[in-house]
Amino acid sequence: QTFTAWCNSHLRKAGTQIENIDEDFRDGLKLMLLLEVISGERLPKPERGKMRVHKINNVNKALDFIASKGVKLVSIGAEEIVDGNAKMTLGMIWTIILRFAIQDISVEETSAKEGLLLWCQRKTAPYKNVNVQNFHISWKDGLAFNALIHRHRPELIEYDKLRKDDPVTNLNNAFEVAEKYLDIPKMLDAEDIVNTARPDEKAIMTYVSSFYHAFSGAQKAETAANRICKVLAVNQENEQLMEDYERLASDLLAWIQRTIPWLESRDPQKTIPAMQQKLEDFREYRRVHKPPKVQEKCQLEINFNTLQTKLRLSGRPAFMPSEGRMVSDIGAGWQRLEQAEKGHEEWLLTELRRLERLDHLAEKFRQKASIHEGWTEGKEVALRDRDSGTASLAQVRALLRKHEAFESDLAAHQDRVEQIAAIAQELNELDYYDSPSVNARCQKICDQWDLLGTLTHSRREALEKTEKQLETIDELHLEYAKRAAPFNNWMESAMEDLQDMFIVHTIEEIQGLIAAHDQFKSTLPDADKEREAILGIQREAQRIAEQHGIQLPASNPYTSVTPQIINSKWERVQQLVPKRDQALQEEQNRQNSNEHLRRQFGSQANRVGPWIQTKME
Repeated sequence: QTFTAWCNSHLRKAGTQIENIDEDFRDGLKLMLLLEVISGERLPKPERGKMRVHKINNVNKALDFIASKGVKLVSIGAEEIVDGNAKMTLGMIWTIILRFAIQDISVEETSAKEGLLLWCQRKTAPYKNVNVQNFHISWKDGLAFNALIHRHRPELIEYDKLRKDDPVTNLNNAFEVAEKYLDIPKMLDAEDIVNTARPDEKAIMTYVSSFYHAFSGAQKAETAANRICKVLAVNQENEQLMEDYERLASDLLAWIQRTIPWLESRDPQKTIPAMQQKLEDFREYRRVHKPPKVQEKCQLEINFNTLQTKLRLSGRPAFMPSEGRMVSDIGAGWQRLEQAEKGHEEWLLTELRRLERLDHLAEKFRQKASIHEGWTEGKEVALRDRDSGTASLAQVRALLRKHEAFESDLAAHQDRVEQIAAIAQELNELDYYDSPSVNARCQKICDQWDLLGTLTHSRREALEKTEKQLETIDELHLEYAKRAAPFNNWMESAMEDLQDMFIVHTIEEIQGLIAAHDQFKSTLPDADKEREAILGIQREAQRIAEQHGIQLPASNPYTSVTPQIINSKWERVQQLVPKRDQALQEEQNRQNSNEHLRRQFGSQANRVGPWIQTKME
């Protein structure tokens, strides 16, 4: 009964069925038809004759087909089938069932009977009171059949209402639902199963295999539908991946094209803070802006490779991006970006070092300039000072020595000025932003330095000239002193002599004084010349001083005899000479008178003398 129902479940697909399994397969025609239905293959064309040989040939064709599927038919021959041997016929049908309904069942690396059993165990495991361990007594209460149906079509079975103690109802419920809704013919009898201590294993397996194929067929249909949906989804996903690739590639290439000019720009800044800001912008680009683009590039390559793999696996042609958007194009653009980035970083660091050097040089320039300007402060005024005009020779010589020391200091500062000029030149060559002010300051320092050099030379010349002039004046003062002193002494002696009281007793004495006085007066012209010469020396010194703006000291350092003293004493001598003349003349006259008296007295004495002598005797 079970095998007949099983055969009819397949033969009806060809529009036929059998009534008696022993008789209906004897001519081999329906047997060949059954094999064609269950295998889906065409068998050799059957013979339509009614003779035994034709039937044997048809059955042999069927048996040969079964053998070609790797099934060994032991003790089953065409004659037994043609003769209607029920045992052989059922054995053949069971062999067919095993090969085409059970052998191909595979569940978790198990197949055939074990696979079918494992499938039943997996499907019924969640259900209470169901414990499938075999294909006989495990099915007697009918719950296992109902569990299989409920597991796959829960809307067909109200499993919770089934009772384990009512196996007949359970079995009939499962058989009826399977036949009505699952197109599985009723192959078993509920009473036979319940009333049999050990239900027939082959019958249970045959019927259960129908459930497997029914549900697996539905599952295959669902799988096919899912596969179609999956193919459609894959196609849609592939289309989306293509669109995403095109969009991401376009966006990434546009970003690269926008970024490279920025990285290739060389806009030098004038100050370190401004350049440091550009460096910070570059670091922010690397830290913030670039990483997402690196991720996008990696994702783009992954998407591209994934898409190509999917297309290859699905047998579709490889994806060809739009022109200019190939992975190689993106790689080339990214390489240009990396090169531009490297060049930009090198330029930033070079510029920063240049600005740091410029800043260092500028600070060095300012320090040296400030030191130099501090040193030069007051120097111009000092060099323009005409203090030598009121200085003495010793002071002028001291000023000269001081000036020589200044010249040495000035020469020592020459290196600093040259360094300042060299730094300014380097700042100009390095394009320092504040070069105009540096140049102006440097020019001012150089101009001042040239002026200091000129003033230094002029001051030395002026001091040396003043020294020579003061030396000349000093020599004149010395000569004046050397000549004025004896001349002063001569005048003082002359004044003493001219004022000297004289006492004479004879004319001869007065005549001697007059002769001496005349001798003195004869020297007066020469004395006057000497006086004029001495005063001329003083006048020459005065002239030189006035000519060169030299302020002479209040007195001659070598003598206290001033021209005023000389002139005063000379005038006094001039005054005393006529007075001396008069005094001498008066004295001469007096002596002449006395001489006359003496002569008179002498003659009288010659006469009185003898008388007196006489009287005395």
